[in-house]
Amino acid sequence: MKVVIIGGVAGGATAAARLRRLDESAEIVVLERGGYVSYANCGLPYYLGGVIRDRAKLLLQTPESFRRRFNVDVRVHNEAVAILREQKQVRVRRAEDGGEYLESYDKLIYAPGAKAVRPPFVGQSARVFTLRTVEDTFAVDDFLRERRPRRALVVGGGFIGLETAENLAERGISVTLVQLEDQVMPPFDYDMACILHAKLREKGIDLRLRSRVTSLRDEGEGVCADIEGGAAVSADFALVAVGVAPETELAAAAGLELGLRGAVVVDEHMRTSDPDIYAVGDAVQVKNAVTGQQALVPLAGPANRQGRVAADNVAGIASVYRGAQGSSVMKLFELTAASTGLSVRAARAAGFAADSVLLFSPDHATYYPGAKNMTLKVVYDRTDGRILGAQAVGFGGTEKRMDVLATAVRAGLTADDLAALDLCYAPPYSSAKDPVNMAGYVIGNVLRGLVRQHGWEDVPAISQREDAVLLDVQTPGEFAQAHLRGAVNIPVDELRARLGELDRGKTVYVNCYSGLRSYIACRILAANGFSCSNLAGGIRFYKVVAEGGGYDEAPRHLCGLACE
Repeated sequence: MKVVIIGGVAGGATAAARLRRLDESAEIVVLERGGYVSYANCGLPYYLGGVIRDRAKLLLQTPESFRRRFNVDVRVHNEAVAILREQKQVRVRRAEDGGEYLESYDKLIYAPGAKAVRPPFVGQSARVFTLRTVEDTFAVDDFLRERRPRRALVVGGGFIGLETAENLAERGISVTLVQLEDQVMPPFDYDMACILHAKLREKGIDLRLRSRVTSLRDEGEGVCADIEGGAAVSADFALVAVGVAPETELAAAAGLELGLRGAVVVDEHMRTSDPDIYAVGDAVQVKNAVTGQQALVPLAGPANRQGRVAADNVAGIASVYRGAQGSSVMKLFELTAASTGLSVRAARAAGFAADSVLLFSPDHATYYPGAKNMTLKVVYDRTDGRILGAQAVGFGGTEKRMDVLATAVRAGLTADDLAALDLCYAPPYSSAKDPVNMAGYVIGNVLRGLVRQHGWEDVPAISQREDAVLLDVQTPGEFAQAHLRGAVNIPVDELRARLGELDRGKTVYVNCYSGLRSYIACRILAANGFSCSNLAGGIRFYKVVAEGGGYDEAPRHLCGLACE
């Protein structure tokens, strides 16, 4: 059997290695138009920042190492330019001389990946870059070393945009980041993204949200971006990171069935509409594991798994790809930001009766030195308590909790299941009630009606209601530091003795710093006949989202910012 694989990196290289492990006799040819067959895509921004300095460290395999270990014929600088399905051949062009030849196949695995989107507003310029391949990275790095720019413009606030902005800033370059939407990191809900906004600004990055670039052109010795309805941005160079698009021109020309944004349609075995052609990676549409709907998930983890599934099926093993849920994590300066499954926005758009809870929990026992808080948002279905997704921003252990929640989403676990999870505990690593367990407890309390909650977005309207009382149960010192306008201060430990100060004919909207003490206050109030609601996330979260405050790293009760 002869298998030709178009494209390397995550999906194609994984398919080649897996296929060889399953079939020692197969002839395997990998065609890669670039100069590198297997490299660390996700490490490219960190090379620019100097975290990774050795260029060779970015290369996971070379054509020579692939040949030695897997007996795979890897041909770099060989571009597949046509798929001739009836003849079962691929037309290939050599970069070195432009010559073309035909390569036959019994089975074909199509893994070209995706290409960086270059919007219409971007003109031709040697000072405007994208960051998708090793060659792109070296081109930016050469520019930085040779030209020593002082100002950079980054267009786009997704993974690549944020990671590049961070690494350029760490390299001493002044960065302006322009984002079309009102938030960075689209997989996050707006309120969680606000924590990232605060961190970017704290680090000196000029973050411009809701800014549409209408043109990006050379100007003098640098570039200039015109912003619709706003001031233009000048810089020494620009990096455009507004997303990727499936690279499926060959598939379209060959008549393969295409779907979302021109992505290749595949079945659960990664087989295309041609039974002898499989497709994997960023070029294909797959099932969203939570909604069951078709989606594009251009991430390395899914691409690797799809490559393995395709190889299995080529070798006669009926493997199935069960879909993706978009689990991801990124570093943003000292912060770790992670998500899995659906945001509240996405869940509601998909038809779920979705709600969420917010927790502000230390990453390990507070009496053990070095504890730092993480903000955890868990999305669930109100009808059955099933976990639909989660987002977290914090420090140590953030990705650990997200991995647990990713497993819970995939397994269809409920809030009660989270509460019952038997997770590792020792003071340096966690608390006896892990944040994941706590999320289950909080959701369970809401679903059982033990507490009502309201969000930061509800506060302005509530504060205008005559039938509402704003109650702050922080200490007097904390209250002086930060409180909602018009709030009454009764510390939680004094509440039972001072219930007479509250109007039983009104709904009491309670807050504290993080939401924990206000929950206790709500239970006291409810047991004494009051109608009450707890501010999810507390005044700390309200400050970050509604008023653009900073992010408090240490687990303490004072936010240090006045609301009045």
